[in-house]
Amino acid sequence: MGCNGCSSSSGGGCGTSGGGCGVCHGKLPVFNWLSGVQNPNLNIIEVSFKNGRKEFFRNENKLMMQVGDIVCVEGAPGHDVGIVSLVGDIVRLQMRRKGISRKDESIKKIYRKASQADIEKWEIARGREHETMHQTRLMALDLGLEMKITDVEFQGDNTKATFYYTANARVDFRELIKVMATDFKIRIEMRQIGARQESARLGGIGSCGRELCCSSWLSDFRSVNTSAARYQQLSLNPQKLAGQCGKLKCCLNFELESYLDALQHFPSTQQPLFTKAGKAYSQKVDIFGGKILYCVKEDIMTHWFELPIEEVKEIIAMNKKGIQPDSLEDYAIVKEEDASLTFENVVGQDSLTRFDTQKKDRNKNRNRNKRKPSNNRPNNRNPKKKSASANGGKPKNNNQGQGAVAKKHPNKNRANNKRNDKPVSKEEHQKRIAKMLDKMGGQEKTGAEDKKPNRAKPKRKPRNYRKPKDKKE
Repeated sequence: MGCNGCSSSSGGGCGTSGGGCGVCHGKLPVFNWLSGVQNPNLNIIEVSFKNGRKEFFRNENKLMMQVGDIVCVEGAPGHDVGIVSLVGDIVRLQMRRKGISRKDESIKKIYRKASQADIEKWEIARGREHETMHQTRLMALDLGLEMKITDVEFQGDNTKATFYYTANARVDFRELIKVMATDFKIRIEMRQIGARQESARLGGIGSCGRELCCSSWLSDFRSVNTSAARYQQLSLNPQKLAGQCGKLKCCLNFELESYLDALQHFPSTQQPLFTKAGKAYSQKVDIFGGKILYCVKEDIMTHWFELPIEEVKEIIAMNKKGIQPDSLEDYAIVKEEDASLTFENVVGQDSLTRFDTQKKDRNKNRNRNKRKPSNNRPNNRNPKKKSASANGGKPKNNNQGQGAVAKKHPNKNRANNKRNDKPVSKEEHQKRIAKMLDKMGGQEKTGAEDKKPNRAKPKRKPRNYRKPKDKKE
């Protein structure tokens, strides 16, 4: 028997065997592992309503029901509309788990399968729930009631509504019911729930990243104490131990029994170990590893010893006899350090940091060139000139030996070459000028003759310029 209540696949249903996929049945789905077992003596089915509310109903008319069918059931008063969540022999096990007898007279009956008119009326009723909840909250604030309306559920025939609220103390809401009945024109039922039931109805995502257990599969809420966190060696941080409901997380009880069974073989951690080096106190317990970490009071920050529980029991037995071991090092577990694995170029790959290394070397070379200029090249930026008087009135001769010729640098411009010329005396400079004038056949121009008069440049004529013709007289 497959799931016919959702559209996950063609044919009106996802085809999940067992009568439930968890998609179309909302919260708290149950897998029907007895779907192939038929019990003709059982005429009770389970029907689910809003936010995981489920009830059992008698199928007195022996209608053919499947999981996902929309049915009209008996209400108080009127009728309600719900979805069939379980049929078959699995219903018997669910009733036994919840402590409900098949002979219980409080079990209501199923009227019929819902018609199109019943479904439309049911959708109209559900459409009023959100707006009604906000209006009721404003009414409670006006009356000064210390209560929080968390959810509203309308009956399928749109004649009755159930209001779920939370409060820290008892609340007198008689005046509130009168105002609500006058405005909404329906029958009112108030039902108080706890913080965990509120989070189960609203739903959400837990700190583990999954849907809340109370809204997905957990139906019975057991009390949770802080001792559950102590047994599991958890830090008593209320922000991490509390769930969305503000109470301790229900998942603290899930593995508590496993921890309690493992702790039965451990000695008392409150009893210190007496050695000749001093008293050793317990600092940490590895429950499933079967180890306890001890440290001597004098060396609490430096030396910690990891002892198995068998050695701890042996030392305690020695202390009872008045014997004290020399040190805990003889009983501690020696850890073998594994050789650190390094990167090996097995398939011919380059180093992963090859680009970083080249960039660093390039920057170092750049800085080195800036700090230490080459001695082979002349420093033209700051030439150090020595006067003739410093050299005894004689120009400095850089060329060594006779017939030495200065090397020409093809990459140097004229300005740099002029800077590197030898200093020339005044008489020699006049002789050079006279030779140049003889070659040019002119005389040395001085004063105002060197300056040429500034002449204004003529304006350029446009390309398509035409000379105007002379007008006839």
